Amino acid sequence: MTTLRSVTRNLFERMRDETVEIDAEFVVAPSSLDEAAAVLAAASAAAMPVSFYGGGTHRGYGSAVETDLVMTSSRLSRIVDWQPDDLTVTVEAGVPIAELADKIGARRQTAVFPETAPGSTVGGVIAAGTSGYRRLRYGPTRDRVLQVQIATGYGNVVSGGSPVVKSSTGYGLQRLFTGSLGSLGMLGAVTLKLWSQPLSVATVEVGDAAAALRDTYRPLAVLETKEGSFLYLGGAEGQVAAQADSVGGEPMSELIWPQPITDPLRIEFRVPAPFVPMAIEQAKGLEAARWIAEHGVGRVEAGIDDIDHGALLAARAWAESIGGALVVLADTDAGIDPWGTPPASIEIQRRIKAAFDPSGICNPGIMPGSV
Repeated sequence: MTTLRSVTRNLFERMRDETVEIDAEFVVAPSSLDEAAAVLAAASAAAMPVSFYGGGTHRGYGSAVETDLVMTSSRLSRIVDWQPDDLTVTVEAGVPIAELADKIGARRQTAVFPETAPGSTVGGVIAAGTSGYRRLRYGPTRDRVLQVQIATGYGNVVSGGSPVVKSSTGYGLQRLFTGSLGSLGMLGAVTLKLWSQPLSVATVEVGDAAAALRDTYRPLAVLETKEGSFLYLGGAEGQVAAQADSVGGEPMSELIWPQPITDPLRIEFRVPAPFVPMAIEQAKGLEAARWIAEHGVGRVEAGIDDIDHGALLAARAWAESIGGALVVLADTDAGIDPWGTPPASIEIQRRIKAAFDPSGICNPGIMPGSV
């Protein structure tokens, strides 16, 4: 990047982040959202693509992005404001979800982030739009994002939403940026809705996951894996015991989640919830080494060792034929399109991208349809 003006190069050097090992000419860590906006304005003027880095747990998700400038959230790592009586917390994007869980756990509260990725940051989870297994009870992550503050691709700081639970203030930017994969700018801070933790929890192995879902009231999750099917309960002690007894299982007094899937190719079927059993059969047909199915939600994650491109495309065609999708979460072996057929809303997505990132520098092409 020898064509960079000296003032731009000096800006990048002043914010250099030496704590993260990434193959890029510049790795910068702004200490405020204003600094992040200044970096993006300079990158926009230089037509320099930018990617973003939190905890590194979502790298490889989405279409590949090549860039010489990476902006990390390592210096945006404060828990800004916690209101336990109002069940809200405001944090900067670089806060690890494990740190936030420890903090709010002192008052038996939870942000209901993914259970098996403690190294993720708050910003990374929201940018990727990922939800944990307890989505069945508490809904997706986007439902708990009340307010966002962002540095846009054109170098301004904007905010959307409201720091209170019951509000319709703004234009829904908090939902727009959840799952945007950094394609619109850098997430700086978020306000989250919290939940009280159940007084009692249990994991129960069951013989039939679909029956367990049907026969219990608001379980935390119902998961099916190669190793068996498991019902996760939460509530008052008597309620948990009664529900465990109703399915004929022996409750274990903790939530024992499956180990994360780490195979070279990780995919996820996202289908209407009634089609989960069929998605499981599709995963088995791909000879998945492991799979985790979320009954009642419509997700089946699978890890694959040996890649059969034809079988994978056939499975994707099946998922799309029922109104779902097959998404590649990680691909370390072969270049497989991560998204499949672009959604019908692709032109709307392109207009949104142009509005927030007119120079197209923020994670260019990472979204479906190369948006």
